[in-house]
Amino acid sequence: MSRWIDVSQKLYNDIAVWPGDTPFSYRISWSKEESGSVNVGEVKMSTHTGTHIDAPFHFDDNGKRVIDLDVNLYIGEALVVHIKEPQVIGLNELSHLDLDGVTRLLIRTDAWTNRSAFPGSIPPVEPDVAPYLAKKGVQLLGLDLPSVDALDSKELRAHHALRARHIHILEGLVLDDIEEGLYELAALPLPLVEGDGSPVRAVLRKK
Repeated sequence: MSRWIDVSQKLYNDIAVWPGDTPFSYRISWSKEESGSVNVGEVKMSTHTGTHIDAPFHFDDNGKRVIDLDVNLYIGEALVVHIKEPQVIGLNELSHLDLDGVTRLLIRTDAWTNRSAFPGSIPPVEPDVAPYLAKKGVQLLGLDLPSVDALDSKELRAHHALRARHIHILEGLVLDDIEEGLYELAALPLPLVEGDGSPVRAVLRKK
């Protein structure tokens, strides 16, 4: 049986976050010395730190919260493909791939090479990809990037286009050493009742 491979960003106090977003911090808020028996930690973070999923409420006030999402979408067979340092992720980049019947598509771009710093730009997903992927059967799109849209986008056209086609979003994967092929994916969000997104521990196992 193949071993599970961690494809999550490590969470540490200097992890790169979206400019202006809440910095990640972990500290011991109740030490073993104080309690007499245990160390208890406190975490402060954005729901979009590191490897995370977006809920529709992230970009739509009337959208579903994290607790409303089907957990089955984040567990199961996934196809990993390589699109080497594209300018955009569009139909030209995807049309040669055999995506028929693929439920979970993970794209390795290698476009974010230094994860100790937030990238200055990324290749965005073009909105017309959404109906194409939906026709193929894709319900979850994962990227090794912090967003599916350009970093300066306010319209978030890819987010909205994917949501309109019921395609869920997984961002910030670490796919540097992952070969193309079929895997089992587990990337469960936390059961955040009011959440607009959630960090995940994403892991893959070769099929």
